[in-house]
Amino acid sequence: MWDGKTVSVIFPAYNEEKSILRAIEDFRRNAVVDEVLVVDNNSTDRTAALVTSAGTRLVSESRQGYGYALRRGLQEAAGDLMIMAEPDGTFVGRDVYKLLAYAEDFDMVCGTRTTKELIWGSANMKWFLRIGNLVVAKLLEVLFSGPSLTDCGCTLRLLRKEMLAVILPECTVGDSHFLPELVILGLKHGFRIIEVPVNYRGRIGVSKITGDLRGAVKTGLKMIGLTLQYRLLGKPVV
Repeated sequence: MWDGKTVSVIFPAYNEEKSILRAIEDFRRNAVVDEVLVVDNNSTDRTAALVTSAGTRLVSESRQGYGYALRRGLQEAAGDLMIMAEPDGTFVGRDVYKLLAYAEDFDMVCGTRTTKELIWGSANMKWFLRIGNLVVAKLLEVLFSGPSLTDCGCTLRLLRKEMLAVILPECTVGDSHFLPELVILGLKHGFRIIEVPVNYRGRIGVSKITGDLRGAVKTGLKMIGLTLQYRLLGKPVV
């Protein structure tokens, strides 16, 4: 619990048996975390069994997609403050305190992986990923009169339950470009958003989204397309 509010951590998981238990333990180590929720997105390995064996809450999302898994987690989580993270070892559990420090003044606190001193040597944050995230983030900032934004794709972020009650029903994205949609909808509704620098470590296994240049480019183009559709049409073409 933080400042009288309960805290949930949400992990979307697809075949994360090599890292899921370590991630759960890392985030549970924070006394302020009241709940860890894992959303199994059709894993074919032992992810679900390991989560259950660890006594962690598990829900399933049959619609395949990173966005669908996160949306399900945000719907199911019980906390007043909800923190999304990755179960692949890239994020550091103690960084939840950085997000929580701003939770009283802001409705969404986004992590940014662009601070070079916090990018670990093993992290998958090559120049094209850093530039791509920065370009899309600045596009969001300019087109929607947002705060200073430098990273459009960082999963580690905090959202207040009151904000989610407004924007979650309007979410349309079930794929890897879900994160910018949260920011766009938040800004459109006038919610307060800020970025804070977080650690970014090497992933256990290979990223399903940006594991190669082709995947990174594809995701970036989807994010740009979504942003332009919201700005020009008011909503994305589904």
